Amino acid sequence: MDSQCLGLAEALGLAPEIRHIRPRAPWRWLPPRLWLSPLSAPGSAGDALVPPWPDLLIATGRQTVAPAIAIRRAARGATFAVQIQNPAVNPARFDLVVAPAHDRLSGPNVISTLGALHRVTPARLAAEAARFRDRYAALPRPRVAVLLGGSNRQYRLTADGAARLGGALAQAARAAGAGLMVTPSRRTGAKNTAIVAEKLAGTAADIWDGSGDNPYFGMLGLADAIVATGDSVNMVTEACATGKPVHVFALDGTSAKFDRFHAAMREAGMTRPFTGRLEDWAYAPLQETARVAAEIRRRMGHSAASGPVSGQGN
Repeated sequence: MDSQCLGLAEALGLAPEIRHIRPRAPWRWLPPRLWLSPLSAPGSAGDALVPPWPDLLIATGRQTVAPAIAIRRAARGATFAVQIQNPAVNPARFDLVVAPAHDRLSGPNVISTLGALHRVTPARLAAEAARFRDRYAALPRPRVAVLLGGSNRQYRLTADGAARLGGALAQAARAAGAGLMVTPSRRTGAKNTAIVAEKLAGTAADIWDGSGDNPYFGMLGLADAIVATGDSVNMVTEACATGKPVHVFALDGTSAKFDRFHAAMREAGMTRPFTGRLEDWAYAPLQETARVAAEIRRRMGHSAASGPVSGQGN
C-alpha cells in the first residue's frame, strides 16, 4: 500500500513525510465510524498524528480512513485529503478519493483508475535497467520478467499450480530462445519457488533469491515481455506501465472484482492470458498515477502541491 502513496507523491514532485498507522485494540477491528479518538488510535506502535497538519494528505488502507477524516476536520480546510482505494464510507468525507474502476465507486470527488497507482515511471525504468544490466547481460533475448505472486484471500498458488506455471515458462523459454528473470514474492513461498525452479532447470533463468538489492524495477526495464500471476492488481498494473506485452497466468480461485479488472486490462489491449507461448503486441504504457497527480494539482489550484505530504499506510 505504501507504494501507491509514494508513487502519487513522487508524481507530484514531492518528498513525503510518512506516517504509518498501526492502531491498537479495539480500533483495528472496528469500522471507521466507531473510532472515538482517531488521532490517538495509533498508540505507541504507530507514528504520532500531531500538528502541524500537511497541505496535502495522501492515505491508503482501511485503517487510515478514520485518522484521515479526523486530520481533515482538525485542519479546518487547510489540508487537502486524498484517500486511495475505496474507503467504505461516504467519499464526501475527503477532498478526493482515488479508487480502481473495478470497485465501481462513483461520485463528484471520485477518480476511477484502471488498476492501482504505483511508482513505475519511464525514468525509474531506465535508471533501474542501467543499474541491473550487468546482472542479466548473459541472458539471451527476448528477456522475460516473471513476476510470481501467491495465495491470498481470492486465489491459491498450489504445488500443482506452481508446476503448471513452471512448465509453461520452460516451454515458452525453449520455443522463443528466451532468458527468464524471475522474482518470487513473500506469498509465493519457498516450496512453490523450488517447484518453479525445478521446472526451469536447463533453461536460461535467473531466479532472485531475496539477497542483495531488489531487481524488480530493473527487470521491468530490461524485459522484452512480462509474465505475471493474476493474483495482484498492483503487480499487473505495474507491469502494464512498461508498455510491454504482459502475459497473465491465472491461479486457482476467483473474485468478481479481479475478474472485472482482468477483463478491462484485456479489453484495453494490455494483457493476454499466458498459456506457455510468448506473444508480441504494443500499447501505450498505463500511467494513471500521472493523470491523478495532474487532477490533484488542478483541484488544489496550482501547478504543484505545496508543503509536506503525509503518506499513510498500514
